[in-house]
Amino acid sequence: MSEGDGISRRRLLQLGLGAAAGGALLESGTALAAQSEGSLPQVPRRRLGKTGKDVPILLMGGSMQFDQRFDPKLAECLRFGVNYFDTADCYAGGTSEMAIGNFLDRTKKRDAVWITTKSDRWDPRGLEETIQTGLSRLKTDHVDLYFMHELDDAALISPQTARVAEKLKKEGRIKNFGFSCHSGNVVDLLNKASQQSWVDAIMFRYNFRQYGNAELNRAIDACAKADIGLIAMKTQSSEAGVADAAKKFVQTGKWNKYQAVLKAVWADPRISAAVSHMDNFDKLKQNIAAAVDKSELGALDRQSIERYAQDTRSMACDGCDHLCNPAVKAPVQIGATLRCLTYHDAYGQPEFAREQFQRLPARARRLEGVDFSGANQACPHGVDVVALMERARKVLAEPADPVGGTG
Repeated sequence: MSEGDGISRRRLLQLGLGAAAGGALLESGTALAAQSEGSLPQVPRRRLGKTGKDVPILLMGGSMQFDQRFDPKLAECLRFGVNYFDTADCYAGGTSEMAIGNFLDRTKKRDAVWITTKSDRWDPRGLEETIQTGLSRLKTDHVDLYFMHELDDAALISPQTARVAEKLKKEGRIKNFGFSCHSGNVVDLLNKASQQSWVDAIMFRYNFRQYGNAELNRAIDACAKADIGLIAMKTQSSEAGVADAAKKFVQTGKWNKYQAVLKAVWADPRISAAVSHMDNFDKLKQNIAAAVDKSELGALDRQSIERYAQDTRSMACDGCDHLCNPAVKAPVQIGATLRCLTYHDAYGQPEFAREQFQRLPARARRLEGVDFSGANQACPHGVDVVALMERARKVLAEPADPVGGTG
């Protein structure tokens, strides 16, 4: 098969192993990971900015519970060239790093895999302590990229942070440095980073709902001009508190909703890659199918995306806290809370959602009795903040969840 050939989703599913094979792979993991990829289509690669390295356009997100002994999804990623694993010290209570470390130790594939990990302890001591813990869990002496995780304070893009990054690089513990961000001040963070020579890469919220945002596009342009590697996350822009919202996507072209919005991100030459939460074989294979098919997103696919964006605009929070939080007389964090609710409802990660919610300041978690009606009026997209924050109180803040599920 030539590089330019497409591949059908059915054919790719036939090439893969399938979820049913997962149990047997625990006993033959090393052989699987070493299996020849010569006959399989490989996910295309792009240069990640000033790192000078090529990475696959599809990255494996690690905010999930992996099999600690040997996770076959990681092996399946490698078979199709998805050799970039994204993790963090807080993912799955630290077990994400441990599972990846166990996988690499068993398969002896460390040199073939790009590892990115992150820390939300942004001070110099916190960054140094976290990277050392991460290296121990990952069973390696270095990571390829180290991020300040969920950065929301532009003041920390500072000479002090630059010195920490340079120190860790000189010691060989990290190869590259940057940050991830998805709060309301993404534009400010990107603009400031574009003026710093030491920021190598950024992972930021970027999806089909934001393509027309002029300020965001100018900030992306500035980072691209500075040769900062750009990785898109939250590409699905999932909805919180809505059952089966994805059914509003009417497939008129070649791709389903999940594939189409990834194809739209990859169509942007400024973006090196998209990280995806692929917690089962079906998601993994659908995303790989979209990545290895070199055909461009068609007009009908784009129309489906635009229609879906319009139909669900009032269901998705953009995290623009600077607009809604001032309208509420309480120290809450609406954007962060609704992001946790999205993990719970749309991603099917109730434990992770509650863990992330518990990481918010105590006063931000006090939702009982707060009047969010002002936030409803302030939201430019008509999101029903009142209803969503009440649901967040029930499924995230209360000790027991009487509602449960993802409805």
